[in-house]
Amino acid sequence: MKTKIKGRYVIGYDGYDHVILENAEVVYENETILYVGNSYPEEVDEVMDAGNAVISPGFIDLNALGDIDHDILHLEASANRQKNLLWSEQYVENGHHEVMTEEEEAFKSLYAYSQLILHGVTTAMPITSAFYKKWAETYEELAFAAKHAADLGLRIYLGPSYQSGVRVVQPDGNIKLYWDEEAGREGLQRAVRFVEEFDGTHNGLIRGMLAPERIECQTEVSLTQTKYFSEKLGVPIKLHAAQGSFEYHTIVHTHGVTPIRYLYDLGFLGPKTGIPHAYFISEYSEARTGEGNDLALLKETNTTVIHCPLIIGRHGQALESFAKYKRGGINLALGTDTFPPDMFQNIRTGSILSRLIDKEVDDSTYADFYRSATLGAAKFLGRDDLGRLAAGAKADIIAIDLDGFHMGVLDDPIRTMVVSGSGRDVKLSIINGRVVMNNRKIPNVDLDEIKSKGQKYFEKMRKGYMERDYQQLPENDLLPPSFKIVDTIHTEK
Repeated sequence: MKTKIKGRYVIGYDGYDHVILENAEVVYENETILYVGNSYPEEVDEVMDAGNAVISPGFIDLNALGDIDHDILHLEASANRQKNLLWSEQYVENGHHEVMTEEEEAFKSLYAYSQLILHGVTTAMPITSAFYKKWAETYEELAFAAKHAADLGLRIYLGPSYQSGVRVVQPDGNIKLYWDEEAGREGLQRAVRFVEEFDGTHNGLIRGMLAPERIECQTEVSLTQTKYFSEKLGVPIKLHAAQGSFEYHTIVHTHGVTPIRYLYDLGFLGPKTGIPHAYFISEYSEARTGEGNDLALLKETNTTVIHCPLIIGRHGQALESFAKYKRGGINLALGTDTFPPDMFQNIRTGSILSRLIDKEVDDSTYADFYRSATLGAAKFLGRDDLGRLAAGAKADIIAIDLDGFHMGVLDDPIRTMVVSGSGRDVKLSIINGRVVMNNRKIPNVDLDEIKSKGQKYFEKMRKGYMERDYQQLPENDLLPPSFKIVDTIHTEK
């Protein structure tokens, strides 16, 4: 079956870069794009007119939120309260446990993946929080995640996370690492089994990856084994590293080198390795110690930096800078990481932060970030059939509505939709030739019901912080409201 989608603008691909076509169309058959241009010469079975819209390749989110976000509880916590949101040493020693039931853990990915589709993400590499886990992701919850992704039609790279250590807060308020190396070994075995069983299933929509938790929570053996299995299984790795002062200075103190240099010396970096964040490097302004040129190591090894500007910006940090990394020859991809999973917000925020640091527009444009959310991410995945609208590519297509009054005047389509638009302006999403969202509705999904269940999940997750806090603070001290909550207002004359 041949389907034609036409609209005011099409973001095509000329073999080298994205290009803009006006009053154009995309034709696909089954899961593959046949034609991108202004006048397809043959008959088609169906025509979809997107009208005044941008027809774009779907976004590739390499650090996509895979659960119900906890960061809303963290992003305005003061510096002296951040440690209260970690696990206390006592909590671990008294027998940490799963906060959620198996059913609740199965549900969270349905909630998250529905959000991704609504925001125009067509390929995702998820991340979930370990804050409210017994240790890390389980095989069972990832099996449910694969099922939800397949049912929704989302293209996804999955693998259960694993770690050998976790940050805990001691009674005196100091943070240390608590180790359980056996749990780490079991987690890696679980991840390998998952990849062996799920990679390539559901018509290729489900692909495997290895997802060790943050670098400071891994042993050297775990990292070297992860690299070994990545090469053996032919799957990518995603490891959070160079993402904070505690991690950076812990690695420098323990190993005598920066986190990036440590990974380089282990042979861990490479084309199949993606590093979310990677802003706290040897050249970073807050690095108190650590020598060398981490950017040169990333470039030498063709390692991808997965930039998540919205979440690190919320926490007062920034890549120094996106433009500098780009000029340094680093392959850059984007991840939304937090809620909302809105690539428009991330492009807008990332561009602002890069321009602020670099003091110029070059290499910090919206187009530069748009490339990272499409072509840069596809390069990391080794997929020249994703991230572009071109003959032979997968039919992963979104349409962004330009008709809303809030869009303002229409200039360049990329600038217009990034300046004024959001993920809520995505009105059509097609993945692998299947319409997975149309007019903000996902087939066979009751969004009202999912929203209600998601709120209950979040409230239970929120309560878990009380149990883990090393000081056992009252709820309104640990998680204070923006303003005082009152039953009535008393005014004075």
